[in-house]
Amino acid sequence: MTSEVQPAVADGADSRRPRNGRGWKIFLRDILLIFLAALLISFLIKTFLIRSFYIPSDSMNSTLIQQDRIIVNQLEPGLIPIEHGDVVVFRDPGNWLPPKVDVPVNGFVGAVDAVLGFVGLSAPDSNDHLIKRVIGLPGDTVRCCNDFGQITVNGIPLEEPYILLPDGVSKATRDDWEVTVPEDKLWVMGDNRYNSADSAYHRDDPTGGFVPISNIVGRALLISWPVDRWTWLDNYPVTFRDVGSGTSGQ
Repeated sequence: MTSEVQPAVADGADSRRPRNGRGWKIFLRDILLIFLAALLISFLIKTFLIRSFYIPSDSMNSTLIQQDRIIVNQLEPGLIPIEHGDVVVFRDPGNWLPPKVDVPVNGFVGAVDAVLGFVGLSAPDSNDHLIKRVIGLPGDTVRCCNDFGQITVNGIPLEEPYILLPDGVSKATRDDWEVTVPEDKLWVMGDNRYNSADSAYHRDDPTGGFVPISNIVGRALLISWPVDRWTWLDNYPVTFRDVGSGTSGQ
């Protein structure tokens, strides 16, 4: 009787071992699939919807300061028209950025940053982009300055609560100028007006100071880091209410 029971127990134990082994393999496989799916979803979101950038300069003070992290909506201008007052991230339209200097990076740190950049949690290419506020849309006539030191768009003076001027200065830009924005282009300016290499600064360049709409990566929506600076980025519709709708070149 004993000899009949023992094989049965042994057979039962043997039959359980493969199932336990398969269970761990299935668990690990599921974890890997979930991880890969998360990477793919993050990559698609970064590529087509939103992504992160950091602010590399002071040209947008006090709206944005150096090392702020921002979230950028990449549906604009592809699906959502650009509007006056939008803060936009764009690729260099033509030697606006100084020559890039390669800084040696630790291999491990570089690899981690590349992976985080792939999924949109880091922004290793922020120094290859610029960020400014849209002042003129295609067809707009933009001029500085009127008798009160204000920029005008289509003859309408702008009350610009977002700009930072030096102490004792009321004129919106250092020089006087007037431009008409060509089709499919934008006129953009930094909020830190006397410390921004923007459209007005580059107006004598081959670009004429204009940024092609095709160079726009997206509109900056909010400051995501540091936490104490978390805020939505306003495009000040009241400031531009009477200047006309313009076009976005779409």
